[in-house]
Amino acid sequence: MIDTKKISLLAVFTALGVSLAPFFWFQFITTKAYPTQHFINVLSGLTIGPWWGAIAAIFIGAIRNMLGIGTLYAFPGGIPGAVLVGLGYKLTRRAKNRFIRYSAAFLEPIGTVLIGGTLSLLILAPLIGDVRLIGMMREQGVLSLLPIFWAGWSASSIPGSVIGYIIALTLDRLGIMTSLTPTMKKAQIPTPTISETTHRCRWYKSWLRRLSLC
Repeated sequence: MIDTKKISLLAVFTALGVSLAPFFWFQFITTKAYPTQHFINVLSGLTIGPWWGAIAAIFIGAIRNMLGIGTLYAFPGGIPGAVLVGLGYKLTRRAKNRFIRYSAAFLEPIGTVLIGGTLSLLILAPLIGDVRLIGMMREQGVLSLLPIFWAGWSASSIPGSVIGYIIALTLDRLGIMTSLTPTMKKAQIPTPTISETTHRCRWYKSWLRRLSLC
């Protein structure tokens, strides 16, 4: 069954990510950093889960590239963060303290910087022929350039995740977050009472008695 709430939130996050992108970004070597992408990763991971959050990041990255306001680094830079936040929230959402409940937001920089940044530098840059990054790796060495690359992406990812965490806490205080995040309640099968069971037994006996008379 299609989850209409998740699809609606997916559309909202995608539109928000694309509309804010032209206003909040900075150039870092040959990549473009968008702090707004990372707080959207936090909110999407918390509300629609890791895989829908990844789809939102893919949509935002694809539309930004089509509009000419993004690069191919948007995909490894956006997808891992949303996935880690969503997976982490599956472990923290049972916590009664809301500060701990939404602490999965701080997994976003791990996904973006350590996973996405490493994949971007070591795999995507050579794959798309990023001459500048390839030249820097040859001159400085991968081990020397990688921390610099992580630092540049951290300048975008960490503030974005903190903003997302604050927004999640604010929405929770307003009572909005509970309606957006997945609940932990499981469907309960009603147990028949003693009177209902007795009534059913009498009905079955009368029904069998009528069959025997036919």
